[in-house]
Amino acid sequence: MGLLVLLLAGGVIAEIALLYAICGFAMGAIALFKGLMNGPGPKLTGTLRSAHPWLSWGMYAVLVLSSGITLRALMGNGSFGIPLPRLYFVTLSIVALHAIFHLWRHTALGDGALQRITPKALHGIL
Repeated sequence: MGLLVLLLAGGVIAEIALLYAICGFAMGAIALFKGLMNGPGPKLTGTLRSAHPWLSWGMYAVLVLSSGITLRALMGNGSFGIPLPRLYFVTLSIVALHAIFHLWRHTALGDGALQRITPKALHGIL
């Protein structure tokens, strides 16, 4: 997410955009070959529990798609008419909704969602 914020704040800097694309493809590949590294948690029930894996795969799809469009634009083949700053804004908006969902899980459900996605050194402040 840091690279995404840098691209939004500083404009499309080729080196940062290339690093973003590489990291996005790497994360997508890890998810594809190792599977999802998260789960719905024990307190998430009903429709949200059923939708959780699909939403996770959707997040990876958005990341890989924006990485691919970024790489295509860097290679001089265009971005399918999508301005890269707009693509990054939409991607960051989706990431922000995902973060809000985890905050809701952690606070309303009390299922430790933030502890599952943060390093152990930070668990004491959660």
